[in-house]
Amino acid sequence: MAELQNAVEGLALEGDFHGVVRVDRGGELLLERAYGLADRRHGIAMTPQHQLGIASGSKGFTALAVMSLVVDGVLRRDTTARSLLGDDLPLIDPEVTDEQLLAHRSGIGDYLDENDGGVITDHVLPVPAHRLDSTEAFVPILDGFPMAFPPGERFFYCNSGFVVLALLAERASGVDYHDLVRQRVCRPAGMADTEFFRTDALPGRAAESYVRLDGQWRSNVSHLPVLATGDGGIYSTAADLTTFWSALFDGRIVPTNVVARMVRPRSQAPEDPRQYGLGFWLHESTDVVWLEGHDAGVSFRSVHEPGSGLTHTVIGATDVGAWPLSRLLNAGLGLA
Repeated sequence: MAELQNAVEGLALEGDFHGVVRVDRGGELLLERAYGLADRRHGIAMTPQHQLGIASGSKGFTALAVMSLVVDGVLRRDTTARSLLGDDLPLIDPEVTDEQLLAHRSGIGDYLDENDGGVITDHVLPVPAHRLDSTEAFVPILDGFPMAFPPGERFFYCNSGFVVLALLAERASGVDYHDLVRQRVCRPAGMADTEFFRTDALPGRAAESYVRLDGQWRSNVSHLPVLATGDGGIYSTAADLTTFWSALFDGRIVPTNVVARMVRPRSQAPEDPRQYGLGFWLHESTDVVWLEGHDAGVSFRSVHEPGSGLTHTVIGATDVGAWPLSRLLNAGLGLA
């Protein structure tokens, strides 16, 4: 482990990484390091206790909130989106179901299509960021996108699908999406440091995220919704992610048979060995499962091997920093 620790240290310093790296196995902390700055303007050093955005890593939490409602009978896996949308988003096919949305197999058009040829530092929001402060506020920007293919036909990673899931969960339960995640995921998992924050009012322990534009580091606050919803953006710590994986596979969030259903492969990613379940990325030949997120000013991956209890998490406060370190850890820990 000492050799791997030295390799992590060298790569983090060489790559000017700003973020946190953590490795655990079966309840034992093997490695925890923080690098760089949590706030460049004030020169505040990053610590393991800082909360960082995890972008699309939040999709796993959305999926669990939805499946928790399924367990309670509030939703069904075959609930159609149309049954709760009413006249909203009329271009969504009437046959699209919760399970298709969870598996990225719904075929609905994406308001943030990651295959459109742009770069991660582009300003892509169609409305000012401050207007996106609730799940219902996303309805107008989800509208107008035709179906890309018939429901269930194939895998296509879709951010809109997880915003729609948050919307359906709210409307079915009568509870705000953010409270659903707090009550049904974070609280039973014991994730005390995981929270939705407004990006224009971050608390002191939340790290700022940055993008490199015109040779300068700038805050990502104008790139992302001011308050995240179902497709990504919750803040967490590496320690809380370790707690999450343990709680998930212990059945403390949803029953273990439901977890098994969520981590069963549903799709092969195009031109990619990875597979996808319901809200989780899956290794093509082992039981390794992970969450990841990539956005302007955010790079995140948390990888877990249920059989051994081995977990590694890398959370970066820039859009590129986590990937080299996560690849190094995957290889060094035998998870690649």
